[in-house]
Amino acid sequence: MRPEVRRTTIWDVFEGSENPNTTVGVNKYLWNASLEVLNFLPVQTVDPFTGVIQTGYGTPPGGGRSYRATIKIADPALDARSLKLSLQGPGGAAIEPGTVRAVEDAILTRARQLRIQDGRL
Repeated sequence: MRPEVRRTTIWDVFEGSENPNTTVGVNKYLWNASLEVLNFLPVQTVDPFTGVIQTGYGTPPGGGRSYRATIKIADPALDARSLKLSLQGPGGAAIEPGTVRAVEDAILTRARQLRIQDGRL
């Protein structure tokens, strides 16, 4: 019998671990959904340990206005309260709350789809 080979990937940090220094306290579905939904924005920094994704400016497909985003995933739960999204226009211009809410809804919907695909209901 062959011994089991343990492969290490970046996704291992999202799984439970006895060492709290190697455990990520964010929801992987929200994390992936945020990157997918906002894929038109160039990613500047990511930190899965603090749950922060910062992007540069980009224009959504079919849109005329550019945005940048800061996403904070504050909890390992797949829950709307775990997701904090900030959108800014050029020069730090504020974005309408309805637009922010629509992007948050798209991220949450995609996160739920990813969880269903993963088969972990």
